[in-house]
Amino acid sequence: MAISDLKIWLTGASSGIGEALAYELSELGVEILISARRENELQRVKSNCKFPEKVHILRLDLAEMESDASTKIEDAVALLGNIDVLVNNAGISQRSLVKDTIIDVDKRMMDVNYIGTVALSKALLPHFIEKKTGRFVVVTSLTGVFASPYRSSYAASKHALHGFFDALRAEHHDDNIKVTLICPGFVQTQISMNALTGDGSKQATMDKATSKGITAEKCAKGIVKAIQKNKAEAYIGGWETIGVYVKRFFPALYRSLIRKVKVK
Repeated sequence: MAISDLKIWLTGASSGIGEALAYELSELGVEILISARRENELQRVKSNCKFPEKVHILRLDLAEMESDASTKIEDAVALLGNIDVLVNNAGISQRSLVKDTIIDVDKRMMDVNYIGTVALSKALLPHFIEKKTGRFVVVTSLTGVFASPYRSSYAASKHALHGFFDALRAEHHDDNIKVTLICPGFVQTQISMNALTGDGSKQATMDKATSKGITAEKCAKGIVKAIQKNKAEAYIGGWETIGVYVKRFFPALYRSLIRKVKVK
């Protein structure tokens, strides 16, 4: 099935990678449902899409998914009629040393990035099982494969997503349910501006590494390509993607390099 024939639900669509992906999918003629916390920003994104008449809006807050996921699935199916792909893109980041990070920040990372994403995906799973087809696309991070300083809580939440969705992929292979893990590196978005610091406040500054990353548009094209090629896992970014292979094949070298690399 061509990607233009799919009905795709995209979370975290009000800015950054999610916004760019909404535009990329609309360019391809995909009927999409876009979700985020800020409905006014979703309206803006819809109006900027090539085919706004094929864009639906559903407000969603991942922090509320433990109690709200089933209702959101019902609303989503009512709007799209059918869901072929869920792109789990929403989330938050963190910038602080372990010793300076209060436990509330660790909990916030897990509640939003992991529990929220898992709750929404588990609520949608019966829809995919009944259809005997479906795909979860999960935008994690390269830090879901290897951790770096200043991102302990963030990396933990992304590692958790890899563990969960690897298991889901194995369990539901016979139901024809696919999983694509997207691992971006540095992307020019507001992620570092909105990242939580050790006391839970926003960093409110742009990381140098983030400012020099690839564009959100390039990342979005990479995500679409990974979906089209039925990738199980895709690494999208610049020089930093080599960290995946350094850790895999030269773990001692990785441990030495990661202490020195500029990640802020």
